[in-house]
Amino acid sequence: MVSTDTFLDFFIETREHTEAICKPLEIEDYVVQPIIDVSPPKWHLGHTTWFFEEFILKSYDSSYQIFDEDFSFVFNSYYETVGKRVVRADRGNLSRPSVKKVYEYRDYVTKAMIKLLESDTNRTLLEVLEIGIHHEKQHQELLLTDIKYILGNNPLLPKYSDTFIEYSADKDEQRWLHMKEGIYEIGHNSTDFCFDNELGRHKVYLHDYQISNRLVTNAEYIDFIKEDGYKRFDLWHAAGWDWVQQNNVNSPLYWHEIDGKWHYYSLNGLTEIDLNAPVTHISYFEAFAYAQFKECRLPTEFEWEAAQHLFKWGQRWEWTESAYLPYPNYKKVDGALGEYNGKFMVNQKVLRGSSVATPNKHARHTYRNFFQTDLKWQFTGIRLAK
Repeated sequence: MVSTDTFLDFFIETREHTEAICKPLEIEDYVVQPIIDVSPPKWHLGHTTWFFEEFILKSYDSSYQIFDEDFSFVFNSYYETVGKRVVRADRGNLSRPSVKKVYEYRDYVTKAMIKLLESDTNRTLLEVLEIGIHHEKQHQELLLTDIKYILGNNPLLPKYSDTFIEYSADKDEQRWLHMKEGIYEIGHNSTDFCFDNELGRHKVYLHDYQISNRLVTNAEYIDFIKEDGYKRFDLWHAAGWDWVQQNNVNSPLYWHEIDGKWHYYSLNGLTEIDLNAPVTHISYFEAFAYAQFKECRLPTEFEWEAAQHLFKWGQRWEWTESAYLPYPNYKKVDGALGEYNGKFMVNQKVLRGSSVATPNKHARHTYRNFFQTDLKWQFTGIRLAK
C-alpha cells in the first residue's frame, strides 16, 4: 500500500490524463456511438467520475452532496447492485447532459475527492481508491480505441493526433524460444496492485513448447491474405468461419486496399501499411486461423506468462488459447465491486501483455485482459507457439 500523498498525486495524474486524451476532439466527436461495443467519449468521462462518486464519496464523505441524481442512471455501466442504467446501445443517444455539464461533473467530483483524500487516510478507502484509479486507466485505453473506431469509421478518416505512436517496427528475425517441460507458478505474487482475477497464485504443469520471440508482422499477415486465408474454411473454427462469411471479413480492421496497395487507418490518419509493424486489430478467430495457416498455434496464457521474461511485449494485447476462467480459490468480493470481473468469466478468451494504448503504471505480466472471440477494435496482435 502506497502513502496517501502518493495516492493523491496518482489520482490527480490519472484524472488529468483522461482529459488530455480528449483534448484533440471536436465537440461533435464526444457523442458518437458507431457500434454497441464503442462508448461515446462523453460517456467514458462521466462513467469514470461516477465510479468515484458512487463507491467512495457516497460512502466515506458524509458531507458530500450528489452532483445530479440522474447521473447514476446515465453513467452506471453494468453494476446491477447499484440500480437501473441506460441500455449500453443507447449511450450514443445521450445528447444531454451536455459535454460542458459532464466536465463540470468531473471537476466537482475531482475536487471533492481531493478534499476527502487530504483529510481521510482510511485504509479501506485507499483500497477502493486504488481500484478506482486503475478502473479509470482501463477506460483510458478504451477511450483511445473507441475514439479510433469513431474517427476510423468517419468517411473522411480524420486524424486524431500527429504525435500518438501506434508501434515501433520490430526488425528482429523471427526465432523460437524453447521452454522446458516442468512446473511453473502462475499468478500475482507481490504487494503491488492487481485485479482480483490475477490472484490465486498456483502451479501449472507445462510440456516442452516453443514460443516466438516477436509478434506477427503486417508483411507476414499479408501472405495469409494472398494465400486465400480468408477463403479456406479448413483454417477456421466453425464459429469463426460463420463470422467471416456473415460479415464479409477479408482483412484486419482499418485496412483499406487502394490501387492494389494495402493502407491502414491509424490515429495519425490513413497511410500505407508498414510491413515491419506488428499486425493489429485482429480477432481471436483471425489469430487462430493465422496460426493454423503457419502450422502453429496460439500460446496458452500460462505458457505466455512462464516465458514473458524472454521476449519484448507491450505493443499489442496478445491473444491466447486460454478461456477466461477463475484461478483456484477465486472468490468474488461482496457488493457491487464483486461484479467487476467474476461475472464475465464465460465465453471469452484471455489476452496477455499490454498495448500502446495501455496507460503508464497499469501494465504487468500477470494482467489478464479478456474479450469475446469476434472483437477486434482493441490493439490486439498475434504471437505464435508450437
